[in-house]
Amino acid sequence: MSDGGSSSEARSPSLLAALTPPLLLIAMIAAAFLLYGDDAMGGPIQVGLLLCAIVSALIGLRSGYSMETIGEGAVASVTTAVGSMFILLSVGALIGTWNMSGTIATLTYYGIQIISPAWFYLACVVICAGMSLAIGSSWTVVGTLGAALIGISAVLGLSPEATAGAVISGAYFGDKLSPLSETTNLAAAIAGTPLYTHIRSMMKTTIPSIVIAAGVFALMGVTADAVGTIDLTVALEAISIAFTVGVAMLIPLIGVVILAVRRVPPTITIMTGALLGGLVAVVWQPSVVEAFVDEPDLPTPLVMVKGVWSAMATGFTADTGNATLDALVSGGGMASMLITLWLILAALAFGGIMQATGQLGVLIGPLHRWARSDRKLMIATGGTGIATNLVAADQYLAIVLTTTVNKEEFEQRHIAPQSLSRQVEDTATVTSPLVPWNSCGAYMAASLGVATIAYLPFCFFNLINPAVSFAYALLGRGIGHTDDDDYAAAPETVDMYGISGRDVDKVGRV
Repeated sequence: MSDGGSSSEARSPSLLAALTPPLLLIAMIAAAFLLYGDDAMGGPIQVGLLLCAIVSALIGLRSGYSMETIGEGAVASVTTAVGSMFILLSVGALIGTWNMSGTIATLTYYGIQIISPAWFYLACVVICAGMSLAIGSSWTVVGTLGAALIGISAVLGLSPEATAGAVISGAYFGDKLSPLSETTNLAAAIAGTPLYTHIRSMMKTTIPSIVIAAGVFALMGVTADAVGTIDLTVALEAISIAFTVGVAMLIPLIGVVILAVRRVPPTITIMTGALLGGLVAVVWQPSVVEAFVDEPDLPTPLVMVKGVWSAMATGFTADTGNATLDALVSGGGMASMLITLWLILAALAFGGIMQATGQLGVLIGPLHRWARSDRKLMIATGGTGIATNLVAADQYLAIVLTTTVNKEEFEQRHIAPQSLSRQVEDTATVTSPLVPWNSCGAYMAASLGVATIAYLPFCFFNLINPAVSFAYALLGRGIGHTDDDDYAAAPETVDMYGISGRDVDKVGRV
């Protein structure tokens, strides 16, 4: 069977051909939500993404690309998110054991006593921003503290969608300015910007954005009409009856924070947190584990093992007699993340084929032809970052591709590399959780239990930051100019990736 021709004979597809797959995807997503409503993310959109990937592959074949090239493009794209997939599975296990161990219940117990409903949204932003700034990982913060804050919001009678937006806003602000963040290091390395120069440059747009966002969340909190699903006194009593509550139940959270600060890889950090949750459950919540397993004839040691194993695999189900509390502390498990993994695989395969067959390049081309001034180039770069998030479906790909395709143009115009890296982070990084089929959007929805479309309007920081960045570009602010030597002075390495700041070719293997 022919492989469709040699890629050496390939030609760029037409603009109309390149537009066909993304336009088809938009139509299929609209149809999926029309036909399936909130269930569209449970399979229909994944099928639509795979069908669009096939259409993109056929366009590539017609343009002279070989099946081998198309297949390698899809595989390479999926490979970039393998680490993220393991993190996602680990978070599922963590949520399961933290529910069973009383960690979530304890955080809720203390949280509803300490945090005033009027200042809850702002507190979510501050807490998540501080933690993310310290450990450099928005994903870890959302999967741990974020899940607990969602539970607290339900008891307080506040919007879970707005809470999710506050959690994500704070987490991405801290991640963006943290010198420990993977995305921050990656953007700086590819653009050829010294790390702390990059962070100082980002402060120009990031600080005003979070201040505005915090103000909006504060206003929402003080004007919110919080009507809890359960009386707070009743909630506290129900938690204390169902679980042993105390500082010991926070051991899993403390362990995660310590490992994250010490830069232990996220999957190991989160899985360790899951195992610590299981250990805490066995030691302090044995009756909860026994009720969950519900096998009286099984020896107690085996009951404990099966309980922890089941919570990590398929999640924990509470039966306290209080429906609100049961909903709060049930769920999790690696199995709960499988639909999300399917979404990520389908989206990345589609984006990889679009990239490998030159269709992404064709879509980006008109932006470069339009960008005849420095201001327009900054706007085009930001637009490329957002568009790549939509099509390539992964923030790492968006950062790498946007920086790579624009770097030469920035060099030729002697625009400072920190202007490039800042613009990429202001757009490609912060908009990734706003796209339902992007790996970040899928992760946030799965971890918080709130659909991406539902929390999107409340991610004020993630919406405001690109707007501020574009406003700066239109006004010509923050566009520094420099000599060629500044580009040559890229950081030699970035430890967590092992890539050279001057060796962009290696970035494709991140």
